[in-house]
Amino acid sequence: MAEIVNLRQMRKAKLRAERETQADHNRARFGEPSALRRARDVQNERDKRRLEAHRLGQSPGVEGSADGEPAS
Repeated sequence: MAEIVNLRQMRKAKLRAERETQADHNRARFGEPSALRRARDVQNERDKRRLEAHRLGQSPGVEGSADGEPAS
């Protein structure tokens, strides 16, 4: 026989778990010191520029740009 559950309690438990997950995410995102956040942002920007600098150029016979946009 199936276990009888109170749907209201299950719904509240699920909502509580979702809120806790969001709180963990926010703690990780906003709980770090400003200096570390800035350092992470600078590193991400540096990595993005380095990756973009190593992008292969466009072949002469191919239409469109390197970023996938059609040529106009």
